[in-house]
Amino acid sequence: MLTKGDDFPLHQSAEPIAFAGTDRNFYDRYFFNGYSPDGSVFFAAAMGFYPQLGIVDAAFCVLVDGVQHNLRASRRSGGERLDLSVGPISIGIDAPLETLTLRIAANDGPLAADLRFTARHFPIEEPRFTRRNGTRLFMDYTRMTQNGHWSGWLSVDGARVDVDAGWAGTRDRSWGIRPVGAAEPQPPPQGNFHQFFWLWTPCNFADRSLFFHSNDDGEGSPWNRRALLVGANGGERHYADPAFAAEWQPGTRRLSKLTADFDGSTRLTLTPSGPTFAMSGLGYTHPVWGHGFDHGDLEVAHDSLSEAERTWGNPLAMHVQALVRAELADGDRSESGVGVLEQLFVGPHAPTGLSGLLDPAP
Repeated sequence: MLTKGDDFPLHQSAEPIAFAGTDRNFYDRYFFNGYSPDGSVFFAAAMGFYPQLGIVDAAFCVLVDGVQHNLRASRRSGGERLDLSVGPISIGIDAPLETLTLRIAANDGPLAADLRFTARHFPIEEPRFTRRNGTRLFMDYTRMTQNGHWSGWLSVDGARVDVDAGWAGTRDRSWGIRPVGAAEPQPPPQGNFHQFFWLWTPCNFADRSLFFHSNDDGEGSPWNRRALLVGANGGERHYADPAFAAEWQPGTRRLSKLTADFDGSTRLTLTPSGPTFAMSGLGYTHPVWGHGFDHGDLEVAHDSLSEAERTWGNPLAMHVQALVRAELADGDRSESGVGVLEQLFVGPHAPTGLSGLLDPAP
């Protein structure tokens, strides 16, 4: 099966570009978020290709005045991986690794947009994520992450919001293997999904970017953790053994504060300061619009989540990104910034007191 991609020097195997390895769960994904300087507007978008399933899906969400508006679209791909559009949602790569444009064409829902992302630095490569559940490969992927500024506009119900360079955000690209599409009929008996602890914290400061993430097992041992500072000149400072402590909102598994100590002299404090965004708007853990589900040749849908529907306890709001105020102490230098604190906590995590499958934090 030959596609447009085969005319570019992108091949990684003897197969045409349409065929990505042998694992049905292979995916190739874009993610974006952005926020206004005062935190009153938050948006996020994603587009995912699932070559072995023949599906591509996308979503665009805007959180404003307490309501999260979600636009979702899915189509069959026919193996073509260079058509970066799904219904009204499209991505343009203006300058690879530097500028990208996200467009939401007029549709029968409330959202439209024309937004350009301009990178602040060369993307960072996160450590490769490889994890098995019993005998089954659960995750094996790479992600590159990049902070930047936004320009352009978006609209909700016809009310236009102009976006200028004061709007910051993050974009990433990840590819490899994750569970996608319909659930497998016979997973390995010892490999069921009972524990997952995930923190991801891209932060924007005046002339620096900070990235910290951690994937831990139930005992609190990290199987993938890294902290990194990117300076104004693009120089990177890596921290090999960062540590963190969590404070919880009562009766939930939502963080009220996260503090991290990278090396004894570099410390980060994150405090939620704005809206909490439900990642289900982008398909994560969604029972109908999960990643790689088959909706036919093309389907477009819209819905919304109120503030009450995004509180802890709703399965659609277990996986969230919270806008945060970031305080960085780096030797004698202290500065304030803004970022997001992504959090998904299933099962136990001994150091922070989590127990059971979804029991609230003590």
